[in-house]
Amino acid sequence: MTQAVRHEEMRARNLEVVLGAVSRGGPLTRAALAEVTGLTKSTVSKLVGDLVDAGLLAETGPARAGERGRPGVEVVLSGERVAALGLEINVDYLAARVLDLTGAVRCAARRERDNRGSRPKKVLGELQALATEVLAEAHRLGLEVAGAALAVSGPVGDGVVFSAPNLGWQDVRAADLLRLPVPVELDNEANLAALGELWYGDGERDFLYVSGEVGIGAGLVVNGTLYSGATGLAGELGHVVVTPDGPACRCGGNGCLETYAGQEALLAAGNSPSLPALLAALGRGDRVARDACASAGRALGIALTSAVNLLDLDRIVLGGVFTQLYPWLSGPVSEVLTTRLGGLRGAPPAMSASRLGGDAATLGAAGRVIHRVLADPAPFLTRAQEA
Repeated sequence: MTQAVRHEEMRARNLEVVLGAVSRGGPLTRAALAEVTGLTKSTVSKLVGDLVDAGLLAETGPARAGERGRPGVEVVLSGERVAALGLEINVDYLAARVLDLTGAVRCAARRERDNRGSRPKKVLGELQALATEVLAEAHRLGLEVAGAALAVSGPVGDGVVFSAPNLGWQDVRAADLLRLPVPVELDNEANLAALGELWYGDGERDFLYVSGEVGIGAGLVVNGTLYSGATGLAGELGHVVVTPDGPACRCGGNGCLETYAGQEALLAAGNSPSLPALLAALGRGDRVARDACASAGRALGIALTSAVNLLDLDRIVLGGVFTQLYPWLSGPVSEVLTTRLGGLRGAPPAMSASRLGGDAATLGAAGRVIHRVLADPAPFLTRAQEA
């Protein structure tokens, strides 16, 4: 029995090694995989065959067209069977997105909804209906959804949304209230958006992702790994104090960044009823709208100065609504960073707008499940054999 267990553990580990090598460097032939992984050619051939049969890998044809003799056949990740579900509850919308194993979006849905002050069960009931629609479409496409991750605006730990002032939630086990046919995990929206940027954005491995919504969160990625702090609550950039005697914040403090640069604060200062209206005003050159963005940008620059001094950042990515507002925010942010950091480090960190915009959190949520499948594919081979 012990020998059998050890054999299964070794096989599971080897499956992970082979699938991971293809994920990072594919397409690869079996011979190339043997060289990259250090496994024997016969072992690699058996593992690849099992992964192809399970729908996790796919053969793409000869490695070199026209090669004489028996050319090697390359394999790549397959998007035909395994997928993951990313979910998001934000202040003013619900979203669901299915990614396959290759990271391709197979189906998605979004529902505009004002979630402020709504009972958690009601909001989660609507999200469940949205997720059920998307799962049905995934099933129609022949995909097996391995699991789901839910992004929520607010500090999260041990499966609990501790406090989400913009939603009006306190100590909510959000994932437990969803009744879906797949396991659901819970995390902070900014953390999952940072992972989305890491895996599906520009490919940088060290950066601070700033999520601008009604609230403002941040996710820190260091050497390709999300840093979430001692208790998982790192990244509450929106509650960094910009002005100690400033406006009251929903968190109970005063002068938090969110009261100057959060979406609601921006719309109020820009005299605009919605983000599209603010963007239209900015495009027309409206002075009030531009002044609102400049003021928010300066406040964001002050908060980021503290983050840079504390963490020695070399790259900042602005996401969420800040992506759309980047042309008007980035200048004031850069000016403050340059002025306040010049004496210590010279040039400020590089800054860019997220390529993913408002999709980052659901991409990161689904991506987290995908990466767990890549790290442990053995259960999916067992299911395929039992089917």
